[in-house]
Amino acid sequence: MNTAQPDPVAVDHASAQPCWSPNFGERRDGHKPSILVLHYTGMEDGISAQKWLCDPQSNVSSHYLVHEDGAIVQMVPEFARGWHAGKGSWHGNQDINSRSIGIEIVNAGHPGGLPDFPEAQIEQLIKLMRGICDRHAINIADVIGHSDMAPGRK
Repeated sequence: MNTAQPDPVAVDHASAQPCWSPNFGERRDGHKPSILVLHYTGMEDGISAQKWLCDPQSNVSSHYLVHEDGAIVQMVPEFARGWHAGKGSWHGNQDINSRSIGIEIVNAGHPGGLPDFPEAQIEQLIKLMRGICDRHAINIADVIGHSDMAPGRK
């Protein structure tokens, strides 16, 4: 666990609100973000997901959370290693957390019957993704779902 907290006003995405998670660390082996990993929360609501991602006992986090109304919360600075990907690989690379930025999208997913994503959420997600890809020169082919890097597990 990282005890250093980022500057509370230094969000990487202009419209994001900070709610910093303690669950992050340094990127290993000099890796920089080259992958963008999308997740759905799989929880009943966004407030519960945000609390979980910021709970020190959960040992999970994501760089961003996009609520159904399009509100964006930044929980881990982009320069840091979030704890969202778990075990998996992409193009033969392991330690996806050190190579990626993670976005959690509030949605109940499979456990909740695969509800549609609201238009406001999609619009803000696209803006966020474009900004991240521009800032880090992430190739569109490296914008993936969690299941892409952990087939069979997710």
